[in-house]
Amino acid sequence: MSVPTTTATGSLWLADRPDVRYPPPTTEEHFDVLVLGGGITGLTAALLLRQRGARVAVVEADRVGSGASGNNTAKVTALQGTLLSQVRSTRGAEVAAAYAEHSRRGVELVASLATDLDIECSLQRRTAATVAADESELRTVEQEAEAAREAGLPVEWSEHVDLPYPVAGAVCLAEQIEFHPVAYAYGLAAAIDGDGSRVFENTRARSVEEGAPVRVETDQGPLTGDRVVVATHYPVWDRGLYFARMEARRSYCVAGRVRGRPSRDMTITAGSTSWSTRSAGEVMIVCGQGHAAGARGVEPDRFATLEEYLHRHWDVVEVTHRWSAQDALPYDHTPMIGTYTPVSKRMYVAAGYSKWGLSSGTMAAALLADQLTGKATTDVFSPHRFTVRGLPTLARMQAKVGADLVGDRLRPGEAASVADIAPGSGAIVRRGAVRTGVYRDDDGGVHAVSARCTHLGCLVRFNGAERSWDCPCHGSRFDVDGAVLEGPAVERLEQVDPP
Repeated sequence: MSVPTTTATGSLWLADRPDVRYPPPTTEEHFDVLVLGGGITGLTAALLLRQRGARVAVVEADRVGSGASGNNTAKVTALQGTLLSQVRSTRGAEVAAAYAEHSRRGVELVASLATDLDIECSLQRRTAATVAADESELRTVEQEAEAAREAGLPVEWSEHVDLPYPVAGAVCLAEQIEFHPVAYAYGLAAAIDGDGSRVFENTRARSVEEGAPVRVETDQGPLTGDRVVVATHYPVWDRGLYFARMEARRSYCVAGRVRGRPSRDMTITAGSTSWSTRSAGEVMIVCGQGHAAGARGVEPDRFATLEEYLHRHWDVVEVTHRWSAQDALPYDHTPMIGTYTPVSKRMYVAAGYSKWGLSSGTMAAALLADQLTGKATTDVFSPHRFTVRGLPTLARMQAKVGADLVGDRLRPGEAASVADIAPGSGAIVRRGAVRTGVYRDDDGGVHAVSARCTHLGCLVRFNGAERSWDCPCHGSRFDVDGAVLEGPAVERLEQVDPP
């Protein structure tokens, strides 16, 4: 029996999702557009295309909203931490302005779809704030305020935000959105499924053949389409080399019921240790403690640190939920939206949202819908761009991959034998050239898998906070029995006998 990760059981947004199921396909079918991925990007793109007359199918490996869309802080905002100043520094003021404008449109599209489709998703307008928690963060926040104003966002400076402690200053953007992302996702799915369009759950796409028609092989059989949109959060096919241009990072979240009035602003601090907060009714949510996917020595105290922060600043009755998220950060800070390769005619992609996927994923969906229906659109987010100022970041990313790929093969095993692994822990056990990932569950049961990632062969590492095997090279994640949790891998780790 598979042992679930914390994320699989702990997200506030997945805890009460509706008992609505969309069955897998039973026969080979043809559609105008196949959309791979049942998160915010895929569902929004499919809905917009259906509204323009296309017959669409959404193909989701798990359930609607179960991936990144169901594991986040659920903020929809055009003010995104310090991202605009980073975009301006890397790609210039013109691109920063385009990004800000399309992000703003993404926010308003969420609001209009929720209203037009009568989706009950607890949508509220809130102020988003990027906060300098102390004087050391002040200049960074001032630069974000400057970049946001230059990009056309109506931001304001304030020395007071809705937090239970003083701050050095904050840049604020009113009328942004908080909502229940999974309820919203199911509302989109309900508007898609029917009249020839379909939503297919528990249907993992394993390969795509870009012909006429496009042919997608799934674990439930083949599907064909005139075109295909890959909206799998992290592109799962290597032909576009997306894995080489994005860095996968993980973040952690806790939620707790509090006494008194929760803080209503949506805030994020600007320091290297970032704290992201929002409320949901009488619940406060705190997220942070991020690290590169596959980092060595990730232990459960990531959650404990967040809980301590929550207790320090609010009167907590009970911590109710724990979950985590994974995000893809492009080397030049802007999403990749467009044709999958420079020569693709029928295959499109959207990825690289830098931790702001609810607004950027909606923005990407709108841009893809325009591209697929022949409307004029921007090439600012073309996946095939080349950003000179981003090259140092790209070089650092590739150097890390090389070090992880080679270095882990030279290391000894982390445990001499299975007997050395404590319950609730995992480690790599080495026998000659063979490395096995071994997890001992809380009852003493042993779960063993090949430590070789099925993407490009890097060796996975145990994530103690999530009880998963994570790849340090490109962010693929697997549960303790080898099932795929995150791409770009599409094949599970091989289950083996314990060494």
